[in-house]
Amino acid sequence: MDTDYFKSHEMSWGTLGTVRPFPNFHPDRDVMEIQSALERKDAVTLVRILTNRNNDQRQEIVKTFKEITQKDLQAGLKKALSGEVETLLLELLMPPLEFEANRLQQAMVGLGTDEETLLEILCTRTGKQLQDIAAAYSYLHKKDLEKELKGETSGDFSKLVLALLHKESVSAPVERDIESLSATLNGKKADVGPWIQILTSRYPEHLDKVLMGLELQCGQVVNEVLEKKFTGDVRLGLKVLAQCIQNPNAYLAKRLTSTKAAIVQGVMVAHSEEDLLCIRAAYLKLTGTSLYTALQKQFKGDHLQALLAICRAED
Repeated sequence: MDTDYFKSHEMSWGTLGTVRPFPNFHPDRDVMEIQSALERKDAVTLVRILTNRNNDQRQEIVKTFKEITQKDLQAGLKKALSGEVETLLLELLMPPLEFEANRLQQAMVGLGTDEETLLEILCTRTGKQLQDIAAAYSYLHKKDLEKELKGETSGDFSKLVLALLHKESVSAPVERDIESLSATLNGKKADVGPWIQILTSRYPEHLDKVLMGLELQCGQVVNEVLEKKFTGDVRLGLKVLAQCIQNPNAYLAKRLTSTKAAIVQGVMVAHSEEDLLCIRAAYLKLTGTSLYTALQKQFKGDHLQALLAICRAED
């Protein structure tokens, strides 16, 4: 893994994450402790260290481990651990761009496509972030992300996915956009073109006003309008996109109600240094239960302890 490549393509992380830089960080000390833990197959120590360092610090640990031991830390984890805790700790060792590129690749590999994971990443990341993720995807997998998405999708859904990949922010009058979307709803089946064009080419704040105005005009929430007027994958795509425009934290909180470990840890790792505190608050509002408590009911063992460490606290 070329860590210098990823350092030159970093995302801008926010300050509402649960994982912060570890104070008094000494990578050489961590490496010695990790090396000993690997020999003992001591998952508790490995979880404690790797979940209490931010990603930049973990990259420093990976580099220092190689320098001191002449061995690969990821390979060491694979030998010492197994199951979901192994997967989670390996994900924590990936730079953010590599992690998101890997999630996209996993969503398209094998039989069938995980459309909602594709949509989660494409709808919640900015155009600039998606450019960087696409560059990381090409670097890691030696394939063009746009071509891969074209091969995995079809019809109007494909048009939506590709428009999301190349989303931009163009200024336009709010009222004109409301009228353009409203005009598509007159027939039995709505014209998807203006929805794709407008919802993938405006600022989020602008689009929130557009969807609010449309709801007032129609007398229905956007989710109901989309449910009635569209079908298939493009309906799912537009519904996810609308949710992410109106309340991305609520959408991601809903994703965390999944019973699938890959989905839960995918969201938690991806947002641990960015806005997981906001997603936690949205989860509590959505379910009436804190994420911390919900994790304890669903997972167990070292995997649970790692997830709890990323979550950090009760709400």
